[in-house]
Amino acid sequence: MGQHEELLARHRAVMPDWMALYYERPIELASASGRRVTDREGRTYLDFFAGILTNAVGYDVAEISDAIRSQLSTGVLHSSTLYLIRSQVELAEKIAGLSGIPDAKVFFTNSGTEANETALMLATRYRRSDQVLALRNSYHGRAFATVAITGNRGWSASSLSPVKVSWVHGGYRFRSPFKDLSDADYVKACVADLREVIETTTAGDVACMIVEPIQGVGGFSSPPDGLFGAFKEVLDEYGILLVSDEVQTGWGRTGEHFWGIQAHGVTPDAMTFAKGLGNGLAIGGVVARGEVMDCLTANSLSTFGGNPIATAGALATLDYLLDHDLQANAAKLGERLLDGLRDIAADRPAVGDVRGKGLMIGIEMVGPDGAPDPAGAVAVLEGTRERGLLVGKGGLYGNVIRLAPPMTLTEDEVEEALGILEDVL
Repeated sequence: MGQHEELLARHRAVMPDWMALYYERPIELASASGRRVTDREGRTYLDFFAGILTNAVGYDVAEISDAIRSQLSTGVLHSSTLYLIRSQVELAEKIAGLSGIPDAKVFFTNSGTEANETALMLATRYRRSDQVLALRNSYHGRAFATVAITGNRGWSASSLSPVKVSWVHGGYRFRSPFKDLSDADYVKACVADLREVIETTTAGDVACMIVEPIQGVGGFSSPPDGLFGAFKEVLDEYGILLVSDEVQTGWGRTGEHFWGIQAHGVTPDAMTFAKGLGNGLAIGGVVARGEVMDCLTANSLSTFGGNPIATAGALATLDYLLDHDLQANAAKLGERLLDGLRDIAADRPAVGDVRGKGLMIGIEMVGPDGAPDPAGAVAVLEGTRERGLLVGKGGLYGNVIRLAPPMTLTEDEVEEALGILEDVL
């Protein structure tokens, strides 16, 4: 029995059955550098999924490792938010400034799930309403309220909910009933749907609408630019808050903007973030208008949220992202990757759609009749691994290959990945 098989047997004995593992023969990543990871049995891969978009700057980055070691050397790994944490304040100042939200304040958590739970708590308290608008095909986390606002049956484990949710069209265009419309008409149809949903399924006094600018687990699908700006005009009529879930789209990954929502020409009332900010460290949070953030009247804190280790590493990550203009790199190499994939897909009917922005690209696999082909996606997942490339998988039907490499990606690595994908597809 190999090392992977032995560890897999132990995993299955003590871990939940519902914890997803990639590959018919799952692998353990033992070491990494740059954009490459090496498994426990010595096989090295080019990583095009980055720990589900989390290792945004790649692996073994000296500036980030040095910042973490510097904090470790103080002996203070944890203090709780009952004490001042210098790196936490400095990180909050930077995020507030980058957010574009007026009078912004920041609260740190340990994950995107916690961040979205916090945003829901703030919005429902601020608006004195338990009603929430969410998009079909969305994913916002694995906790009680975030599962409730997840519009994807494959990730929604329970129909029980602490909030009343109404579902709106817009995020997943490829299989939308409005898919054949022009961009302008698509936006009009979705706005009309939003207004009808508010008027027919809610009491009007909705707390918030939460959106992913690009739906991550939903297969890197997105609406035309401007949709959420048009939504905001309707929301403002009712006083409904707009929350942008930037857990996957933040920090310049989409290339054209630092935050995904900026493509829609609108400033939300709150944004949630996580993943790429920590480059592997557990950190998330909410940045929101001051009056929204300060609306809670009960005591609250986060024992581990924004701890000294996580915020020291996150500060170094954010500085690295900005100093090396990784947003521009994502834009440049994302365009090359997208163009290359569309060329490959041109004579491959098994590829129904290639979509995305920056280094956040989805390949939707379809059968001969255009129906979703999850088996085809699994075949691509396995085939790329065999050839030394790690990719992700998702979508409402499990038929979308997701590409989201570290934002330090090089041109040679793009060409290497395109060669493998062309071969496998």
